[in-house]
Amino acid sequence: MDHTEQISLKTHKKIHPGDLVAVALMPLTAGTALREDGKDIVLREDIPQGHKFALTDIPAGAPVIKYGAAIGTAARDIPVGAWVHTHNLKTSLGDMLNYAYTPARPRVEPVQERSFEGYVRPDGSVSVRNEIWIIPTVGCVNSIAQAIERRAQALCTGSVESIAAFPHPYGCSQMGDDQENTRKILAGLVNHPNAGGVLVLGLGCENSNIDVLKPYIGEIDPRRVKFLVCQESDDEIADGLALVEELARYAGGFHRQPVSAAKLIVGMKCGGSDGLSGITANPTVGAFSDWLVSQGGTTILTEVPEMFGAETFLMNRCANEHVFADTVALVNDFKRYFQRHGQTIYENPSPGNKKGGISTLEDKSLGCIQKSGSAPVSGVLAYGERVKTRGLNLLSAPGNDLVASTALAAAGAHIVLFTTGRGTPFASPVPTVKVSSNTALAQKKSGWIDFDCGPLAEDTEMEELHAAFCKYVLDVASGRRVKSELSGFHDMAIFKQGVTL
Repeated sequence: MDHTEQISLKTHKKIHPGDLVAVALMPLTAGTALREDGKDIVLREDIPQGHKFALTDIPAGAPVIKYGAAIGTAARDIPVGAWVHTHNLKTSLGDMLNYAYTPARPRVEPVQERSFEGYVRPDGSVSVRNEIWIIPTVGCVNSIAQAIERRAQALCTGSVESIAAFPHPYGCSQMGDDQENTRKILAGLVNHPNAGGVLVLGLGCENSNIDVLKPYIGEIDPRRVKFLVCQESDDEIADGLALVEELARYAGGFHRQPVSAAKLIVGMKCGGSDGLSGITANPTVGAFSDWLVSQGGTTILTEVPEMFGAETFLMNRCANEHVFADTVALVNDFKRYFQRHGQTIYENPSPGNKKGGISTLEDKSLGCIQKSGSAPVSGVLAYGERVKTRGLNLLSAPGNDLVASTALAAAGAHIVLFTTGRGTPFASPVPTVKVSSNTALAQKKSGWIDFDCGPLAEDTEMEELHAAFCKYVLDVASGRRVKSELSGFHDMAIFKQGVTL
């Protein structure tokens, strides 16, 4: 390798052999000479970090190839060395599509089993946290839930790691699917094993009152789940504290013990993506997903609108025709949701995405699905549904960070891996690991970012970073707190689609 080639590897990356563009790994200036595929390329203009430049002349109307697939078509002639972005690249996606199953028959090789230090519940489920959750059935009692949370902190001792309320604005004045969504998500959180004890806090007159919610929750252990109807209590805060004290005594009886990684369920989500997300952070999470699936574990990929334009890659990885049909329905149902509300299906990416170098939805989606690795798709979940099939699963949820991450938790994810090129402080009901695509972000927002994948754009190889990342996730599963937990953040959000009464 000559000196020019060594420099080119540090300055830019061609992701797939068939690509017509490369991505700048650092800011590049006009006039810079680079070498790729045995030929010299002189940049015609400045290329910001994460943005694309042409490796060859691309005529107007021709597909622009990145990740080995079209990310849109050239809006005008693009000469070699030119910046490729929204000014000269447009989406080539339409609305509803017909799909055919072309099985790729992927597989992952079994690897040596690993373990983490977790909690084993009486029903055989496992968890990575032992917390007390206070879950309001309706937004009217949010303040009561938060008051109980504040006053109960003295009970957070021994193996009880946190006492947290999860306020939300729903549970009443909702209709149809919105009401169902609220009930399913609340029930999913009540049943989540990361909560060693749960206080379900109702008002009494709401649509989703405790008696209505109980069938959604199903069979409970009365030592673990307590109910309080505020309208039936003379002093709801005192009564709530007394119930939390009982829950803390019960949860305090659990202690960490070795648990096979095959029991681990991990959700995968991205937000504030940039042009490096599909090169560094998302492939790292994808490699982790393959590794966990090879252990016999479970991963869940969500945010369906950010599969548009890359969905066929997931469809062809489906384990069988039934899963393929479910994936087609997953995608088309979300497109119909956009159409019902008179919205453009492909109104994406966001301003922050574009600033970071993502030009079209195809560009964003092809980078997004890198989080899924290469394993077969083994299952498809409706919104609010709990995961049942080991391996890689797809979950119906929107791209919104809080809504999708809450859906992952309600589906059973013990941990959420959240990749980002822009940064965000939010949390979800379960430990939410922020994985940065670039080192500048990790350094600037060290109070937000848990793991930096930026070194992949420098001189670190994936094998080395993958090993460190797997160890980090197992450490989190074993009790290491992530930055949002250290800040005391606990967030949740529920998908709202329709009318509020």
